[in-house]
Amino acid sequence: MSDNVERLLKVMATLRDPDGGCEWDLAQNFASIAPYTIEEAYEVADAIERNDMVELRDELGDLLLQVVFHARMAEEMGYFTFDDVAAAISDKMEARHPHIFAGAAGTMDDTRWESLKAVEREAKGARSEMDGVALALPALLRAQKLQKRAARDGFDWPDSSGSEAKIAEEIEEVKGASQDTLEEEAGDLLFAAVNFVRAHGVDAETALKAANAKFERRYRGMEERAAGKFSALDLDAQEELWRQVKRAEKS
Repeated sequence: MSDNVERLLKVMATLRDPDGGCEWDLAQNFASIAPYTIEEAYEVADAIERNDMVELRDELGDLLLQVVFHARMAEEMGYFTFDDVAAAISDKMEARHPHIFAGAAGTMDDTRWESLKAVEREAKGARSEMDGVALALPALLRAQKLQKRAARDGFDWPDSSGSEAKIAEEIEEVKGASQDTLEEEAGDLLFAAVNFVRAHGVDAETALKAANAKFERRYRGMEERAAGKFSALDLDAQEELWRQVKRAEKS
């Protein structure tokens, strides 16, 4: 183990020491730390998207701290250690790459990867194709994963026309929904939309992320053109600014 990894483990042990440790760190548990772990993973992704390598180094450190924090709490409770975590992922990666570590034939592709993961799920006692799709995933990403799992069992539209018709059906159900059922029907509509774009080979999470970025960029462009008076404009004037920004992007 490198000196710096050892140092980090000692830092966390000191922070969690009941005799002189940090009050905040001592008060934490797996559940209270989990949101920070998710947040740090997103900040790693953000640094990558901005191609900021200095920031990426720092954010990876923050994410590593989360791993060390969870491992330390588990060690205190007698479950496992940081070394056990490293050993487990090493074992998993070697098992998932038999053509590299075990002399097996062939190369890696999505089908082989999913087959190897399916064997792991079965070994853990999975009874359904739906098992193992993390509940904490963003809803859009989880919808896509659930649909892909179902498609592997053949439960899928043969082409995009089926999911397109389903969207139209769900729109009508949202329109006719009562206040009690509106949220459920809206969820069905969003789920159908994910299915439709997936049928076209599009990653729904990536597509919506790009749409968010485009909307934000254009909105900022409108605000700029309005010189601080955007909210005072009526909708027609705001729409005209939207058209101007779109034209400027295309020119």
